[in-house]
Amino acid sequence: MSAFFTQVEKLKTHIKKVVPIADTLGSYNKNLLKGDLNAGVTVGIMLIPQGMAYAILAGLPPVYGLYASIIPLVIYALFGTSRQLAVGPVAMVSLLVVAGVGEFAEVGSARFIQLAILTALGVGLVQFLMGLFRMGFLVNFLSHPVLSGFTSAAALIIGASQIKNLTGLDLPRTNQVQEIAIETFRRFTEIEPITAAIGIGSIAAIVLIRKWKRTFPSALVVVVVGTVITALFGLNQHGVAIVGDIPTGLPEFSLEFLNLSDARILLPTVLIISLVSYMESIAVAKAIANKHGYKVDANKELIALGAANIGGSFFQAFPTTGGFSRTAVNDQSGANTTIASIISAVIIALTVLFLTPLFYYLPSAVLAAIIMVAVAGLFDSSEMKHLWKTDKRDLAMLLVTFVATLALGIEEGIAIGVLLSLILVIYSSTKPHSTELGHLGETQNYRNIHRYTEAVVEDDILIYRFDSSLYFANAENFQDTLYANMDRHGDDLKLVILDASAINSIDSTGKHVLMEVVKDLKEKGVELFIAGAIGPVRDKLKTCGLQEAMGDDHFFFDVSDAVSYYKEVPNRIAKRYSPTQTNV
Repeated sequence: MSAFFTQVEKLKTHIKKVVPIADTLGSYNKNLLKGDLNAGVTVGIMLIPQGMAYAILAGLPPVYGLYASIIPLVIYALFGTSRQLAVGPVAMVSLLVVAGVGEFAEVGSARFIQLAILTALGVGLVQFLMGLFRMGFLVNFLSHPVLSGFTSAAALIIGASQIKNLTGLDLPRTNQVQEIAIETFRRFTEIEPITAAIGIGSIAAIVLIRKWKRTFPSALVVVVVGTVITALFGLNQHGVAIVGDIPTGLPEFSLEFLNLSDARILLPTVLIISLVSYMESIAVAKAIANKHGYKVDANKELIALGAANIGGSFFQAFPTTGGFSRTAVNDQSGANTTIASIISAVIIALTVLFLTPLFYYLPSAVLAAIIMVAVAGLFDSSEMKHLWKTDKRDLAMLLVTFVATLALGIEEGIAIGVLLSLILVIYSSTKPHSTELGHLGETQNYRNIHRYTEAVVEDDILIYRFDSSLYFANAENFQDTLYANMDRHGDDLKLVILDASAINSIDSTGKHVLMEVVKDLKEKGVELFIAGAIGPVRDKLKTCGLQEAMGDDHFFFDVSDAVSYYKEVPNRIAKRYSPTQTNV
């Protein structure tokens, strides 16, 4: 019987690991519910206008933004490890959807909608598999400068794309900011004044309300006011574009969008959205988790986001992820667990069941205003200023990505940024930092002579530190920099001490180079000591025969021990080696 209960407990533990909400429900109480209820209702109300706005940004009818705010939220709540992350449609992903899917179908068409939903399935599968195989490390290829440059350019593109809805101008659909700016300036006199007044007024109202109270549903306020004014005065009869009919009812389960040939052509878009959306989500999830003193599991987050997109796609949702602004509001409103997300989903579900007719007179300019305010924070000027002071190379990478995204396009820009990151990683790994060390005064410390000018260097001893793993990509650089430092000592040099404390691994090429160095030094009558090598590195040097060739007495715990050993018998070099000894 005890064995049975043991198995039951193991099963419970396993369920809690796979479905974190099971652990939450085990200790749930009224106090937690109070915060979750307040946050869930607040975010749900906030998500109604945001969801519709982001659907329009993605090139879809507004109702699809509501569809994407139901099933994905519930599924993430079951599997997610972040207690406050608010999942749903976001501006960045919406822009990537319209940019990627728009290449294969007319924006807003039935085929476009099917491809957008198929994209959600693809994104979900990629993220789920990445989490399953613990491949979250792949997002490291999207460095912060690249992501910052991309999002800053995307903010301009998103803002520019909404000018036509904000002003009533009939502008061509394009992601080229300069084309939109030129065309807007050329047709400035054709701006629809009432539409512009509604749009600009909505922006001002949202900004002022947020300054007063961030958690107040400012977007919903302008939606209600804009809709009421338009309906009362019949502004849709005077040039103001409105949303019009929005279907009522919950999204239906469907498999009509499944098509293998379409999945192939969408693969580049799917991969980019998978990485970018995960980066956005995990960044805000970790920030909130650190604030509350708990940890999120990166790979479980991938599985949760993947499952949310997979499940959502079968109920007509386009790609979703965790959003910055909604997560902040969710946290500030008192969210304690993922139950808050389920409450938000219920609010949206009730909206699509009973309230969509109320949005008939909603001006498109109001939704454009919501989008423009939301993306204004994506333009990261503070990061550019910071990098200007601290790291010009990272600033250059940011600016290249920024310009490439603006000039060439969304997918091309981020692809160039990732490629540039990889090139810099490869270049940096081939030329790691290395330096000569000198003795500091009466201490036993040895430091970089270029940083510590008081460090003493002896003519007959070179202490060389290599700050990287020693492998095929940097083995030649190791040899070149070592010999360059030896040349500065000239014929007085009798001993080279390799400070290997920063070498945490070594491959066959690195071992081969070390063999060559030992051989060259023996021919020159110079001895080699290795100090500070960690166990795994020493094990490899032993198996390749280098330790035997050098001698066990040539390995030391630290540089100080190596120097002391050498100075105990000043003539050791002459006794042990002669220029004719070349065997290693």
